[in-house]
Amino acid sequence: MPYPYAQRGLLDVPLPFLTADRMEAVLQRPGERILEIGPGTGLQSLHVAPQLGPEGRPDVLDIQQEMLDHVMCSAERDGLATITPTRSDARELPYADGTFDAKHAVTALGGIPEPDRVLREAARVLAPGGRLVIGEFFDRHRIPFGRLHRLTDAASLHLAERPAQARQRSLTDRFRMKFVVLLGSWALCRQDLLGVH
Repeated sequence: MPYPYAQRGLLDVPLPFLTADRMEAVLQRPGERILEIGPGTGLQSLHVAPQLGPEGRPDVLDIQQEMLDHVMCSAERDGLATITPTRSDARELPYADGTFDAKHAVTALGGIPEPDRVLREAARVLAPGGRLVIGEFFDRHRIPFGRLHRLTDAASLHLAERPAQARQRSLTDRFRMKFVVLLGSWALCRQDLLGVH
């Protein structure tokens, strides 16, 4: 169930464990194309967009036109012309295979029916070595870590790190897999560097 637009003010409250530094560390690489599912009011998108530089492209996808309109109004206000909105269902992404360098969904996956389909679509639209960030925090639709781990594994998105392992970067060097980081209750996944699904 989509987050009600009438309650959008709550979406601008900073989330625990989700700092600008953490987002920059995993998402913001100049020149990349990044997709955000369920951008809400654009809290993350508006921060990510300028970090991608003039060659980068952030896309936002939501099933609610009001949320997309809100993001684009804020982007226009901030002088950000690179964000591309798309109204669609996250279970059937309207993009070609391997389109994105990274994809993220913060407090969105748990509110979408059939999260397994959402994750399979994420794997499909990510380029080999692409990154997937899933942020599930303290709301009633949150997907617990154990279930999230099983769902990502089934979609060929493999966990590489958990919060306690954040300092053990060598873990991602030992395994050729989608880069997955858990920050609080989040997962960041990366497809096999070899492009095998």
